[in-house]
Amino acid sequence: MKLVEFDYHLPPELIAQYPAPRRSDSHMLVVYRDEARFEDSLFRRLPEYLAPGDVLALNNSRVLPARLYGRRVGVKSQPIGKRNPKRGEYLSTQIEVLLVRPLDDHTWEALVRPGRKVRTGERLVFEAADAAGRVQRKVRLEAEVIGRGQFGLRTLRFSDAASLSKNLETIGHVPLPPYIRRPDEKSDRLRYQTVYAKRPGSVAAPTAGLHFTRTMLAALDVRGVERAEITLHVSLGTFQPIHKADTESHRLHPETFSVEAPAAATLSRALQDGRRIVAVGTTTVRTLEHVASQHGGRIEPTSGQTELFIQPGFPFRVVAGLLTNFHLPRTTLLMLVAAFGGRELILEAYRHAVRERYRFYSYGDCMLIL
Repeated sequence: MKLVEFDYHLPPELIAQYPAPRRSDSHMLVVYRDEARFEDSLFRRLPEYLAPGDVLALNNSRVLPARLYGRRVGVKSQPIGKRNPKRGEYLSTQIEVLLVRPLDDHTWEALVRPGRKVRTGERLVFEAADAAGRVQRKVRLEAEVIGRGQFGLRTLRFSDAASLSKNLETIGHVPLPPYIRRPDEKSDRLRYQTVYAKRPGSVAAPTAGLHFTRTMLAALDVRGVERAEITLHVSLGTFQPIHKADTESHRLHPETFSVEAPAAATLSRALQDGRRIVAVGTTTVRTLEHVASQHGGRIEPTSGQTELFIQPGFPFRVVAGLLTNFHLPRTTLLMLVAAFGGRELILEAYRHAVRERYRFYSYGDCMLIL
């Protein structure tokens, strides 16, 4: 397909820079595929749209503070934490690093900015800083650039795996996406994380889950809606851009997933009974459909990596409903949603959301497709 077929106009002011005051305050656009219609609603009404016996599939991956600001050893640099008043962003001390995927306890794939200046063999230092930009030299990480890879990635080997695990929470920043034009704040540590996050490993939030509260989960229990938690650690595969006009040749970066026995059993019973499985987020869709494609349409306990790229024409075997946020134009995420809901219907729903001033992207409103 052509990438231009997944475009739409979005006024910049509709890109949410902060979450709603309360998680469940979000608006929700409900899309009915069979009837080719949609209606405006609110996320707190979600139980009304689900039936007893439905299974809600959730991604319980936890976001790491995966953005690091540091300096190149031997290169004169600016103080850590200094802000650029024109852009409202942190200025890295020569470099900004986004950890993408662990290769082992010491080694990570990472995006580096500015990447052209950082060469294989260089050493990087990351130190914590307070709000005034004063460096706390007792909290320090060191890494060597040991390789280059596809998608502009660098391979970093940290000198001390124990120190990385211990100090990442102190040194690392919440990896807010670039369309949120502000530095991360203390509140993002809580709000850019689902209430059911358990397994650390993501470098971006599975954002459809950000709307849920424990009160909502309890209400769904009362409604008779079952839950199954899977894990997919969000990495470059979820948000990497498509660079070619024709999408057929696009390949995703692999992402790590796990479906444990209790979740597999719950999902399998639902499939056998003909009950509806509603996925929370595109990462959950990719995980379930990948597993089904590898096991003859069944959900089995398994783990591994997926590079599944879903676009219109994809034969869905598991997912019968989808709760998702609004996604950027010309992205694999929008293509997945269009594959599930129908391209023309989804793009018309997006145009409606723009007219009605819905809030877009990670901290924005959501869409329920049934």
